[in-house]
Amino acid sequence: MSPRARNETSHLRLVGDAPAPPERRAPIPPALDDVQLVAALRDGDPSAAASFHDRARATVDRTIHRLLGRHDRDHDDLAQMSLIELIGSIDRFRGECALDGWIATVTAHTVYKHLRRRKTESRIFGPDDGVDREAAQLAPDRQRALRGAVARIRSHLGVLESNKAWTFLLHDVCGYDLREIAEITEVSVVAAQGRLSRGRRELLARLREDPELHELLEETGLEVSR
Repeated sequence: MSPRARNETSHLRLVGDAPAPPERRAPIPPALDDVQLVAALRDGDPSAAASFHDRARATVDRTIHRLLGRHDRDHDDLAQMSLIELIGSIDRFRGECALDGWIATVTAHTVYKHLRRRKTESRIFGPDDGVDREAAQLAPDRQRALRGAVARIRSHLGVLESNKAWTFLLHDVCGYDLREIAEITEVSVVAAQGRLSRGRRELLARLREDPELHELLEETGLEVSR
């Protein structure tokens, strides 16, 4: 082989293969907004159910926490039941309120029905993280007084007729309006208003006549509303 041929061969060996063209990946589709997501569910889009789960789960969890506390034994089952109910009743969502509000109302209704079947509605008045967080900011003697006062109030709630206690809890503690409470408890708005008025009146009467509660509240700096 001539010197020129050897040089050309050596040169050619130094040249690597042409780089492969970069792999083209499919673009990630944009997330659906609430209107599009609801429409996709109604149209039977199989991927919409998973997207709806991701969209709704945080609101479902927050609602169950508000009603039952963070450590209820049925939390996961109730979350799944709520998501199934939400997807199954999506045609009833008319966009008259925010999607999160509708999710919370349907979830609360699911919890309400479950507890009535469980026949332990009083569990809804068990210990919650909110009281513990509030008490943690107080001196030890006031912590004891606050927890004692909350326990006394819960004991009074526990002897009310369950429908009145539920309505009071949903309205005055959780912040649902009467229309939402009517939907959750499957009664008319007028019936929900009556339950709230009677329940609130009966509860306040019991609280005012509880001297032990008044002593505990004095230690915390609170008082029963007149």
